[in-house]
Amino acid sequence: MSKIAVLGSGTVGQTLADGFLKKGHDVMRASRDPGKLADWKAGAGPHAQTGTFADAAKWGEIVVLAVKGGAAEAAVEQAGIANLAGKTVIDTTNPIADAPPQQGVLRYFTTHDEALMERLQKKAPDAHFVKAFSCVGNAYMVDPQLPGGPPTMFICGDNAKAKVEVTKILDAFGWETADMGSVEAARAIEPLCILWCLPGLRGGPWTHAFKLLRG
Repeated sequence: MSKIAVLGSGTVGQTLADGFLKKGHDVMRASRDPGKLADWKAGAGPHAQTGTFADAAKWGEIVVLAVKGGAAEAAVEQAGIANLAGKTVIDTTNPIADAPPQQGVLRYFTTHDEALMERLQKKAPDAHFVKAFSCVGNAYMVDPQLPGGPPTMFICGDNAKAKVEVTKILDAFGWETADMGSVEAARAIEPLCILWCLPGLRGGPWTHAFKLLRG
């Protein structure tokens, strides 16, 4: 089992931190203000602890970036570029802008020619970023139960070993994995969040996930 650092005090961070604990890992959940995680720590059990972004990034063998997209670059800096070097960093973020959706369509602060993950990889070039958990809501991130069988998680990144590591995690979390290639593929994966959110933002259900059917 691994030491998993989860950067982020929001719902996604809690969902994934709880998921890793459920699967038997040690977890340090991080916030700019670790005190706000005191209640979570009190109920999370003996394999859970909290700290700052830098504390967690230095301690963890695998790092999960689970902050708002607009805060992702700052979070990487606060974690410490040196602390992330050589480590698998699971990037769950999407570049959602502060502007409201238009007819249910989220707005992004990136263009089609550069993904947020590309920016993060440039900021921490020795970290092994892998995009994952970005194309589904938090309710289905761990052990999704859907009539069509295991849904597909689309991943990408430049380090093959890191992608194998993330695929093993996704296997344990009840997903099948589709590796879309290098970091540039995040330009296609990140917009899947827009598509995933459309039904819910237009008044419909949020109870779905993507499935890649192979011929």
